[in-house]
Amino acid sequence: MLRRIFAVLSLAGILAAAMPAVSQTQGTAVATFGSGCFWCTESDFDKVPGVLSTTSGFMGGSLPNPSYDMVTSGRTGHVEVVQIAYDPAKVSFQQLLEVYWRNVDPFDARGQFCDKGSHYRPVMFAHGAEQKKLAEESKVAKAKELSARFKFPVVVSIEDAKPFTAAEDYHQDFYKKNPAHYTRYRIGCGRDARLKQIWGASATN
Repeated sequence: MLRRIFAVLSLAGILAAAMPAVSQTQGTAVATFGSGCFWCTESDFDKVPGVLSTTSGFMGGSLPNPSYDMVTSGRTGHVEVVQIAYDPAKVSFQQLLEVYWRNVDPFDARGQFCDKGSHYRPVMFAHGAEQKKLAEESKVAKAKELSARFKFPVVVSIEDAKPFTAAEDYHQDFYKKNPAHYTRYRIGCGRDARLKQIWGASATN
Protein backbone atom coordinates (compact mmCIF):
# COMPACT_ATOMS: atom_id res chain seq x y z
CA MET A 1 0.00 0.00 0.00
CA LEU A 2 1.52 3.30 -1.12
CA ARG A 3 0.77 5.36 1.95
CA ARG A 4 1.94 2.70 4.42
CA ILE A 5 5.25 2.47 2.54
CA PHE A 6 5.47 6.26 2.64
CA ALA A 7 4.77 6.31 6.35
CA VAL A 8 7.24 3.57 7.21
CA LEU A 9 10.10 4.95 5.11
CA SER A 10 9.62 8.60 5.92
CA LEU A 11 8.09 8.76 9.35
CA ALA A 12 8.69 5.50 11.17
CA GLY A 13 8.93 5.79 14.91
CA ILE A 14 6.59 8.76 15.35
CA LEU A 15 4.25 8.06 18.25
CA ALA A 16 0.51 8.55 18.12
CA ALA A 17 -0.80 11.86 19.44
CA ALA A 18 -3.61 10.79 21.74
CA MET A 19 -6.44 13.18 22.35
CA PRO A 20 -9.97 12.93 23.71
CA ALA A 21 -12.98 13.04 21.47
CA VAL A 22 -14.09 16.54 20.58
CA SER A 23 -16.56 17.67 23.23
CA GLN A 24 -20.06 18.55 22.18
CA THR A 25 -20.83 22.07 23.35
CA GLN A 26 -23.54 24.57 22.56
CA GLY A 27 -23.28 25.37 18.87
CA THR A 28 -20.95 22.43 18.19
CA ALA A 29 -21.74 18.75 17.63
CA VAL A 30 -19.57 15.76 16.79
CA ALA A 31 -19.82 12.95 14.24
CA THR A 32 -17.36 10.10 13.61
CA PHE A 33 -17.20 8.14 10.38
CA GLY A 34 -14.99 5.42 8.93
CA SER A 35 -14.89 5.10 5.15
CA GLY A 36 -11.45 3.73 4.42
CA CYS A 37 -8.41 5.99 4.18
CA PHE A 38 -8.84 8.86 6.61
CA TRP A 39 -6.88 11.17 4.33
CA CYS A 40 -9.74 10.89 1.85
CA THR A 41 -12.54 11.05 4.41
CA GLU A 42 -11.04 14.22 5.87
CA SER A 43 -10.86 15.79 2.42
CA ASP A 44 -14.47 14.81 1.68
CA PHE A 45 -15.90 16.40 4.83
CA ASP A 46 -13.73 19.51 4.87
CA LYS A 47 -15.65 20.64 1.80
CA VAL A 48 -19.00 20.65 3.62
CA PRO A 49 -20.31 24.06 4.77
CA GLY A 50 -20.93 24.00 8.51
CA VAL A 51 -18.08 21.58 9.23
CA LEU A 52 -15.79 23.34 11.72
CA SER A 53 -12.91 20.88 11.87
CA THR A 54 -11.92 17.33 10.98
CA THR A 55 -9.42 15.10 12.77
CA SER A 56 -8.04 11.85 11.40
CA GLY A 57 -7.72 9.11 13.99
CA PHE A 58 -8.77 5.75 15.33
CA MET A 59 -11.82 4.37 17.12
CA GLY A 60 -13.34 1.04 18.00
CA GLY A 61 -10.50 -0.91 19.59
CA SER A 62 -9.59 -1.64 23.19
CA LEU A 63 -5.88 -0.71 23.15
CA PRO A 64 -5.45 2.84 24.50
CA ASN A 65 -3.68 5.43 22.37
CA PRO A 66 -2.67 3.24 19.42
CA SER A 67 -0.24 4.41 16.76
CA TYR A 68 -0.89 4.23 13.03
CA ASP A 69 1.42 1.24 12.67
CA MET A 70 -0.38 -0.59 15.48
CA VAL A 71 -3.79 0.01 13.92
CA THR A 72 -2.73 -0.96 10.40
CA SER A 73 -1.37 -4.24 11.72
CA GLY A 74 -5.04 -5.20 12.05
CA ARG A 75 -4.56 -6.48 15.60
CA THR A 76 -5.94 -3.64 17.75
CA GLY A 77 -9.59 -3.71 16.66
CA HIS A 78 -9.51 -0.03 15.71
CA VAL A 79 -10.84 1.57 12.53
CA GLU A 80 -9.41 4.52 10.65
CA VAL A 81 -11.97 7.29 11.18
CA VAL A 82 -12.43 11.01 10.91
CA GLN A 83 -13.99 12.88 13.81
CA ILE A 84 -15.97 15.89 12.64
CA ALA A 85 -16.89 18.96 14.67
CA TYR A 86 -19.79 20.76 13.04
CA ASP A 87 -22.29 23.54 13.61
CA PRO A 88 -25.77 21.93 13.66
CA ALA A 89 -27.30 25.33 12.84
CA LYS A 90 -25.52 25.19 9.48
CA VAL A 91 -25.41 21.48 8.66
CA SER A 92 -27.50 18.70 10.16
CA PHE A 93 -26.38 15.22 11.07
CA GLN A 94 -28.74 13.93 8.37
CA GLN A 95 -26.87 16.02 5.79
CA LEU A 96 -23.56 14.65 7.02
CA LEU A 97 -24.97 11.16 6.61
CA GLU A 98 -25.76 11.96 2.97
CA VAL A 99 -22.17 13.08 2.43
CA TYR A 100 -20.93 9.91 4.12
CA TRP A 101 -22.98 7.57 1.94
CA ARG A 102 -21.82 9.27 -1.26
CA ASN A 103 -18.21 8.70 -0.20
CA VAL A 104 -18.29 5.06 0.86
CA ASP A 105 -18.55 1.68 -0.85
CA PRO A 106 -21.48 0.33 1.17
CA PHE A 107 -21.02 -3.23 -0.11
CA ASP A 108 -17.46 -3.93 1.05
CA ALA A 109 -17.06 -5.02 4.67
CA ARG A 110 -13.48 -6.20 4.01
CA GLY A 111 -12.19 -2.65 3.66
CA GLN A 112 -12.61 0.24 1.25
CA PHE A 113 -11.39 0.54 -2.33
CA CYS A 114 -7.74 -0.63 -2.53
CA ASP A 115 -7.31 -0.75 1.27
CA LYS A 116 -8.39 -4.02 2.84
CA GLY A 117 -8.53 -5.15 6.43
CA SER A 118 -10.79 -4.71 9.44
CA HIS A 119 -9.16 -1.35 10.20
CA TYR A 120 -10.59 0.00 6.93
CA ARG A 121 -14.11 -1.35 7.35
CA PRO A 122 -16.98 1.12 6.82
CA VAL A 123 -18.62 2.18 10.06
CA MET A 124 -20.64 5.02 11.52
CA PHE A 125 -19.93 5.61 15.20
CA ALA A 126 -22.99 7.13 16.87
CA HIS A 127 -22.59 9.76 19.58
CA GLY A 128 -25.85 9.13 21.41
CA ALA A 129 -29.22 7.54 20.78
CA GLU A 130 -30.45 10.18 18.33
CA GLN A 131 -27.47 9.81 16.01
CA LYS A 132 -27.82 6.03 16.16
CA LYS A 133 -31.51 6.23 15.25
CA LEU A 134 -30.83 8.57 12.33
CA ALA A 135 -27.94 6.43 11.11
CA GLU A 136 -30.09 3.29 11.20
CA GLU A 137 -32.88 5.03 9.32
CA SER A 138 -30.43 6.25 6.69
CA LYS A 139 -29.02 2.75 6.24
CA VAL A 140 -32.49 1.34 5.60
CA ALA A 141 -33.20 4.11 3.10
CA LYS A 142 -29.91 3.60 1.23
CA ALA A 143 -30.38 -0.15 1.10
CA LYS A 144 -33.77 0.40 -0.50
CA GLU A 145 -32.37 2.98 -2.94
CA LEU A 146 -29.50 0.76 -4.03
CA SER A 147 -31.52 -2.45 -4.28
CA ALA A 148 -32.94 -1.29 -7.61
CA ARG A 149 -29.47 -1.59 -9.22
CA PHE A 150 -27.43 -3.88 -6.97
CA LYS A 151 -28.13 -7.24 -5.39
CA PHE A 152 -25.55 -6.88 -2.64
CA PRO A 153 -26.36 -6.12 1.02
CA VAL A 154 -25.36 -2.82 2.58
CA VAL A 155 -22.70 -3.78 5.13
CA VAL A 156 -21.86 -0.44 6.75
CA SER A 157 -21.99 -1.02 10.50
CA ILE A 158 -23.47 1.35 13.07
CA GLU A 159 -21.81 1.26 16.47
CA ASP A 160 -21.71 3.32 19.63
CA ALA A 161 -18.84 5.80 19.78
CA LYS A 162 -15.79 4.74 21.76
CA PRO A 163 -12.65 6.58 22.89
CA PHE A 164 -10.98 8.43 20.03
CA THR A 165 -7.24 8.71 19.41
CA ALA A 166 -5.95 11.27 16.95
CA ALA A 167 -3.51 9.98 14.35
CA GLU A 168 0.04 11.30 14.13
CA ASP A 169 0.37 14.91 13.05
CA TYR A 170 1.64 14.07 9.57
CA HIS A 171 -1.71 12.43 8.79
CA GLN A 172 -3.71 15.55 9.66
CA ASP A 173 -4.68 17.56 6.56
CA PHE A 174 -2.47 15.25 4.52
CA TYR A 175 -4.28 16.19 1.31
CA LYS A 176 -3.23 19.81 1.88
CA LYS A 177 0.32 19.13 3.07
CA ASN A 178 1.16 16.60 0.34
CA PRO A 179 -1.31 17.23 -2.51
CA ALA A 180 0.66 15.41 -5.22
CA HIS A 181 1.14 12.27 -3.12
CA TYR A 182 -2.48 12.39 -1.99
CA THR A 183 -3.80 12.76 -5.55
CA ARG A 184 -1.68 9.84 -6.80
CA TYR A 185 -2.92 7.69 -3.94
CA ARG A 186 -6.59 8.57 -4.39
CA ILE A 187 -6.55 7.98 -8.15
CA GLY A 188 -4.42 4.86 -7.86
CA CYS A 189 -6.74 3.42 -5.21
CA GLY A 190 -9.71 3.76 -7.59
CA ARG A 191 -11.80 5.53 -4.97
CA ASP A 192 -13.60 8.06 -7.16
CA ALA A 193 -14.08 5.62 -10.03
CA ARG A 194 -15.80 3.17 -7.69
CA LEU A 195 -17.91 5.89 -6.08
CA LYS A 196 -19.19 7.00 -9.49
CA GLN A 197 -19.94 3.37 -10.35
CA ILE A 198 -22.14 3.07 -7.27
CA TRP A 199 -23.63 6.54 -6.88
CA GLY A 200 -23.43 7.97 -10.39
CA ALA A 201 -23.80 11.73 -10.67
CA SER A 202 -24.62 12.02 -6.97
CA ALA A 203 -21.10 10.94 -5.96
CA THR A 204 -19.64 14.03 -4.32
CA ASN A 205 -16.13 13.85 -5.82
